[in-house]
Amino acid sequence: MNLNAVEIVALLLFMIALLGLLIKRNIIKSILCLAIIDLAVVLFFLGINAERNRVPPIGTVQNAADPVAQAIMITAIVIGIAVTSVSLMMFIALYHRYGTADWKKALDARSRET
Repeated sequence: MNLNAVEIVALLLFMIALLGLLIKRNIIKSILCLAIIDLAVVLFFLGINAERNRVPPIGTVQNAADPVAQAIMITAIVIGIAVTSVSLMMFIALYHRYGTADWKKALDARSRET
């Protein structure tokens, strides 16, 4: 299995963000790690499709790159941004209600509330 530099960077980003997601208890850091994982997946899929000597598919070109993967990744980027923004808005509501950015403290405050 031959990996190019883009795929290696994407895998490293994915592993670092996954480690941050598992270790950190801060909600904002967890949301940012999820956003980094999303971008690492997009980068990986674009790296799979990357080939040398390919040109953008404009007009009738013989050696054109496949635009389908790029279009799907643009959609994935938009969905990732929407998920991140909704997560941050949910965090703001949680912070206003419980006054903490720690997962464990918020869960404890919620269990005391009921």
